[in-house]
Amino acid sequence: MNQDFEKLQDLVESASKVIVGKKESIKLLVATWLAGGHALIEDVPGTGKTVLAKTLSSLIKAPMGRVQFTPDLLPGDITGTTIYDQNSHQFKFEKGPLFCSFFLADEINRATPRTQSALLEAMSERQITSDRETYILDKAFFVVATQNPIEHHGTFPLPEAQLDRFSIKMSLGYMSVKEELQMIKSHIFESPLDKLQPIMERSQFIALRAHLRNITIQDSVYEYAVKIVDQTRRSKKLAVGCSPRATLTLLQLARAIAFMNGEDFVRPKIIYNLVPSVLGHRIILSQDSKFAGLTEKEFLDELLTKIQPPTK
Repeated sequence: MNQDFEKLQDLVESASKVIVGKKESIKLLVATWLAGGHALIEDVPGTGKTVLAKTLSSLIKAPMGRVQFTPDLLPGDITGTTIYDQNSHQFKFEKGPLFCSFFLADEINRATPRTQSALLEAMSERQITSDRETYILDKAFFVVATQNPIEHHGTFPLPEAQLDRFSIKMSLGYMSVKEELQMIKSHIFESPLDKLQPIMERSQFIALRAHLRNITIQDSVYEYAVKIVDQTRRSKKLAVGCSPRATLTLLQLARAIAFMNGEDFVRPKIIYNLVPSVLGHRIILSQDSKFAGLTEKEFLDELLTKIQPPTK
């Protein structure tokens, strides 16, 4: 377990040399992949979303598929389509870019709901169905979707059902002046991506998931997570609270973070720190809360102060 922990540490450190000053964000993204989830990154252009995805794909040596989502994109453009082969005189299925280990959906909210929904089965079931045939996706299949929170012209908001499929929603944000200087100096002549050496094979990364079963969760920590999610359903400040899927995701991610910390149990602090990323995109504020200027983050911060974490 120590060697595996060190490999994950090396993975985060190597990625941090490309994406400067975002070590915790990188760690959270790796933990999401390790736990078998998917991630939505909401940020303004130019903050390193695409570079981060390419970096992780290279370090784990995982085949990557990337699609720039646009309003004219069709479901078959990402899943694949059936064509007629004139040589064999038979129809055959040509696999689309979704058939990979690491799929980057750039500006996902620019595609129509029809195309967005094509991701739903792949994300939930890790399979694609076309012409009554089902194709199983890679065991390491991981979706990272990006969207721009500022520009809304020509965009289609993600439906709640699809948002719920994303384990986390995160933002990289801008670098500090010192971090930006460091980044500029390392990128000005050549891209650090060109120097990256794989830390592990894709099969090794998949094998690490077996260790998560050995991460114990005390009953008090289970109860803490359930109480947090339950309060989102009871609060009058929300129109919609979180589903049981949110609770399960919270605990699965907590195990992955504990493993990456080199620990064999989940601390309550891990649950506390994960709440904004895991629950923030799953709650819907009531109209009164919106009129009062309340944000999802402010609601969750207030909620966490009301629920006492376990001491053990």
